[in-house]
Formats: sequence, structure tokens, C-alpha cells
Amino acid sequence: MLLYVIRHGQTDWNAEGRFQGQTDIPLNEIGRGQATQNGTLLATVLGDTISHYDFIASPLGRTRETMERVRAQMQLDPTAYQTDDRLKEICFGDWEGSTTHELRQQFPDRVKERSRGKWDFLAPGEHAESYEILSWRTGAWLAALKRPTVAVTHGGVIRSFFRLIGDIAADDACSMHIPQDRVLKIDLEQRQLQWLQTP
Repeated sequence: MLLYVIRHGQTDWNAEGRFQGQTDIPLNEIGRGQATQNGTLLATVLGDTISHYDFIASPLGRTRETMERVRAQMQLDPTAYQTDDRLKEICFGDWEGSTTHELRQQFPDRVKERSRGKWDFLAPGEHAESYEILSWRTGAWLAALKRPTVAVTHGGVIRSFFRLIGDIAADDACSMHIPQDRVLKIDLEQRQLQWLQTP
């Protein structure tokens, strides 16, 4: 079974290097262009098999706008997709909105702790998650898939997919770059992950 995954397009907080987490920041102009470009690519890749796929997005605004731009570019009803809370970004708690540089000035010991192992690190704040905690809900989502699917989600969620499906080492997975201008093809049976991009 195939899963195609798209990270939402760029936001101003992405461009500024801020911890975004579950704060609902909209796409910027670059992000809108990335979403449209990924729709063009996905239409080419799926061809006449589009009707075989479910379309599911994180409920945050930046992922929904990305999905709607992708679907519009594929000549599909932009709003005819599902959302699932399990695809939300990792929650960075009280650190959301800050850059690493800012946090290093305020909480040098905690930032140093995070640099020694991000997978199990928990930022301060009531609802904060580690990547390990994130992987519990993303793993449950993967296990529940019934049909080939196109998903629009977040960088942290995709990192957890590389850990859960590709067996990437934990700290490598949560530190890897996740592009916003490509589509990730996942073969769930073969446990293979491949980035696709417009030629």
C-alpha cells in the first residue's frame, strides 16, 4: 500500500527558524507556491489512479491550506478531504514562537540537554511532547490506514515516519531536514521511503 506525504508549505516562522509546533501559523507566499507545485507533481505521479486514494490532513490551518491548494491543482474539489488530530505537529509547549538562539540565552542548560538527545527531550509546558510521544500517535495513525493515502502533515510527523517505517536512528530521524517542496513516497509493505520532486 502506498502513502504519499507532503509537508505543509513554508510559514514566516519556518523562515525565521522558530519552534512552530501546534501554534497555528499561516502559509506565506513561498509556502503557497510550494503547495501548488506539489499538487502539480502529485497529479503527474498519481495519474488516473487518483480515485483510489484517501486524502487526509492535519487540522492546523497551514496543512489544510496546503491540502486545498494541492487538490485544486489536481483538479479536485479542494475541500473534499478528511482531517485527523494524530497528524498534528509535535507540541513544543512553552518554547513555541522562540528560536533556538533565543532559548539558548534564556535556558542554556535545557538547550544543551536537548542537543544531547532530541528524541526523548520534553520542552517545558503542560502539553509539550517528545518525539517518542509523537510517534505513539503517528504510529497509531499508520496502523489504522485502510487504503492508499495522500497526507499533508508536518516536519515532526514525517520525521517520526522515517523512524517508524525506515528504522532511522532516533536522533538522526528527529534532526533530519524535511523539505517543503517535495513529496515523500512511502511503500508501507516494502518499508521504503523516497523523496519525489518536480524535474
